[in-house]
Amino acid sequence: MKNILFVCWGNICRSPAAEGIFKYISEYHKRSDLHIDSAGIIDHHAGEKPDSRMVAHSKKRGYDLNSYSRPILKQDFLTFDLILAMDDLVFQSLIEIDSVNSDKVKKMADYLTKSSYKEIPDPYYSGASGFELVLDLLEDSCSNLYKQIDEH
Repeated sequence: MKNILFVCWGNICRSPAAEGIFKYISEYHKRSDLHIDSAGIIDHHAGEKPDSRMVAHSKKRGYDLNSYSRPILKQDFLTFDLILAMDDLVFQSLIEIDSVNSDKVKKMADYLTKSSYKEIPDPYYSGASGFELVLDLLEDSCSNLYKQIDEH
């Protein structure tokens, strides 16, 4: 797997954070062969930078979130080897967009080992603790995802 796409609802909190964390891990391991991106189910935030709260919390941990929001495209199912949904609603939406390539769609929470969360919760309406929780979960799941990809 060389092309990885992280997807959340609006592509301003969870998926750009996952993209930033996974890029950091890849750069740390000097992997330049991975194409990492993020997208949203909706296009409401298209062209916007990530949520300023997520940027601030990520920056404290050393992650640079410099992507711009974009909606997922049907073509993404052909371009990307792995498409990671942040929650069940996003997962179901992805399957509806392209059921033919649904085998590429996985849940980000399936890569968690340090918690029992079944989804990566949306921090948009929560306070600082919500953003910190999401970053904790994404650090765990991205680390495990990287290990799995690196082993293959």
